Amino acid sequence: MKVLERFRAPKKVELSDEAAGETPLREKSKNKNGEVKERERALTAELTGELAKCQEKLYASRKQKFLLILQGMDTAGKDGTVSALFSQLNPMGLRAQAFVAPTERERAHDFLWRVHPHVPANGEIAIFNRSHYEDVLVPRVNGDLDDDACERRYAQIRDFERMLAETGTTIVKLFLHISKDEQKARLQERLDDPEKHWKFDPNDLAVRARWDDYQRAYEAAIRATDADHAPWYIVPADSKTHRNLITAHILLETMRGMDLSWPAPKADLEKVKID
Repeated sequence: MKVLERFRAPKKVELSDEAAGETPLREKSKNKNGEVKERERALTAELTGELAKCQEKLYASRKQKFLLILQGMDTAGKDGTVSALFSQLNPMGLRAQAFVAPTERERAHDFLWRVHPHVPANGEIAIFNRSHYEDVLVPRVNGDLDDDACERRYAQIRDFERMLAETGTTIVKLFLHISKDEQKARLQERLDDPEKHWKFDPNDLAVRARWDDYQRAYEAAIRATDADHAPWYIVPADSKTHRNLITAHILLETMRGMDLSWPAPKADLEKVKID
């Protein structure tokens, strides 16, 4: 079974802490945990090297676009995934955009207004660290969005993503699935390490207190917006190295399926002579 099929969100999405800790691609061995993680890092590096080759074709041909959407609870590894998987890619064809709480100006427009300017252009890979999905998660959990309004936003997201797909954008949406216990450990690490204090936001604890509500909101959003042209994948994220390995497989399989090719030369190179 291809990795794309293995991690595609099922029609009945049920997020559990047990699933967050799974490592289905991990090699069965008696090696120590550190050795297993080193092996996963090495495999991920090999895959990202192949990903860089695909990106070079994408950037050179300037005919297609690629949008990666990363969602997940705090500490699920959105930043870490970007750092681990895209360091070998050409930054000229790569853009990363983080979406935080909307500003007053952004709230004065429709919720997709702030998103559209950041979608990829021809030849680009755009990475959304959080995205328009925040607008069917946070307000729903906080009670600012009733069921009817939420359903309208789901429909608008489906229309938006269909439009992107129909105009040449390949879309991959990843839910990095972390367990509540693992999040606790990672938040504690941020408190214990002065060099990580800048990452700690007290508001993360308020969100954590609504853990179950957010899990149900994610389940609903994934069910409502999963589509073949804009698929959701659920990536177990308790293990950072395994999370990165799965994600690298998903991205590489997707890009290989885009039928990328080098552009035709601008001249008959057989007749070109360099003096």
